Amino acid sequence: MSGETLTTIIAIFIAAILIGIFPMMAIADRNDDISQLAVQTKVSEFVDTVKKTGKITRDNYDALRMNLYSTGNTYDISMEAQILDENPSKKTTQMDSTKIGENIYYSVYTSQIEKELNEKGYYILKEGDKITVTAKNTNNTIAQALKNFFYGLAGNNTYSISSSQTGMVTATGS
Repeated sequence: MSGETLTTIIAIFIAAILIGIFPMMAIADRNDDISQLAVQTKVSEFVDTVKKTGKITRDNYDALRMNLYSTGNTYDISMEAQILDENPSKKTTQMDSTKIGENIYYSVYTSQIEKELNEKGYYILKEGDKITVTAKNTNNTIAQALKNFFYGLAGNNTYSISSSQTGMVTATGS
């Protein structure tokens, strides 16, 4: 076998790989983009519902989880409710003794909210509370695996699909 024949065979082999791999990477990236859009939409809809109703229900939370999992990925969903302290005190200074102090919030996290969802089926918020919901994929997507293989860009602890939404509750739940 001559050197030119070997070079031709290697060139054909490399061309075949490139013709197959790069379109597959483009399709995988497109799938991640579609999943990203779906996750952003569903998390935003969930937070909007919580803001308008003033409560997180077991049904709404389960629907969010099912909608996210329908993208074919697994997700870590975290929630934080910042509860407005109902006992704001007056800040007293020598200059102005009637000035009202800052609003104080305390946080309630996913495990505490899920516990109440399991016990009661709902978690009540009131007007002025804040809700933050974050969803991050926990599995390696095909695009991540291909990028790891070819570029070494993404590591095992990274995520490519995520969304975070925050809003202030406008109605007290009942």
